[in-house]
Amino acid sequence: MNDAAEIGGHVLDGFVTRFTEVVAKEADAVKALALADPQAIAAACQLIFDCRGRVICSGMGKSGHIARKIAATLSSTGTPAHFVHPGEASHGDLGMIQPGDVLLALSNSGETRELADVLTYAARRAIPMIAITKSADSALARHAAAVLLLPDMPEACSIHMAPTTSTTCSLVIGDAMAVAVMQARGFQREDFLGFHPGGKLGAQLLTVEHLMHKGAALPVLAPSASMEEAILEMTSKGFGIAAVVEDGRLLAVVTDGDLRRNIRNILDKAVSEVVNYTPKVIAPGALASEALGMMNALRVNALCVVGENNNLVGLIHLHDCLRAEVA
Repeated sequence: MNDAAEIGGHVLDGFVTRFTEVVAKEADAVKALALADPQAIAAACQLIFDCRGRVICSGMGKSGHIARKIAATLSSTGTPAHFVHPGEASHGDLGMIQPGDVLLALSNSGETRELADVLTYAARRAIPMIAITKSADSALARHAAAVLLLPDMPEACSIHMAPTTSTTCSLVIGDAMAVAVMQARGFQREDFLGFHPGGKLGAQLLTVEHLMHKGAALPVLAPSASMEEAILEMTSKGFGIAAVVEDGRLLAVVTDGDLRRNIRNILDKAVSEVVNYTPKVIAPGALASEALGMMNALRVNALCVVGENNNLVGLIHLHDCLRAEVA
């Protein structure tokens, strides 16, 4: 094994060259997946779609890491899935595989000996299996109801042994099946949010309705309200804005800025002299990130949320978006 000192001044160029070569080789292999047997693809996706239990993903070594990731992707897109380690399966974890499940097994060679007990168990219980392998003549392929063959292309490393091309293709196959089934199920943003309530993914999918204030929390004024009433309502609710509403419909808003611009003899003025009759509004189903973008662009701290017929249904404040880490 060479180290950097032995490689000399060409080490950086060598890194870049090898890096781009590997990317090109793996990209070519992924492109070859587009030529996969359509009947096998359809059969595999149908098995997952029809599964009334869980999709049990299993594989050894690097294939195991990919199987674990596929299980996670399936689970987060509407298909219950679980990873079972083939080595642990022979020591009691076979009980995690039950009738109604579908087995998804990964092995580049198709002859991974640790998978043997899993395959036998599944066959005895008529548990259908999907195989991801490079060998159509392997034990794994022979046990499977659907075989998704990896491209017959070498691994991307210089010795053609380290799992690289094969694991990348296996991962892409898993992603493609998960997305195909997800779309067939009619899986929507709201469903995705249910599985990803935390972190940036959840924040990106939050809607205005999730964050808005409503009901008694809303600062609301009648068109006939006095400025004293307006100031008290805005102060008590603490949003820096109040909505002028008649029969449920939003007519106008009055903001802290409106008060400052009309500070002289403000208590002697009618609300109608101070309010803004073209308030900026947003729908409850809009993404919270859209609301944040509007507030930043308009340099306002809050938006009224309106539904049909311009009915006031809520209010969203800049701070609500920031607390939810909406970006």
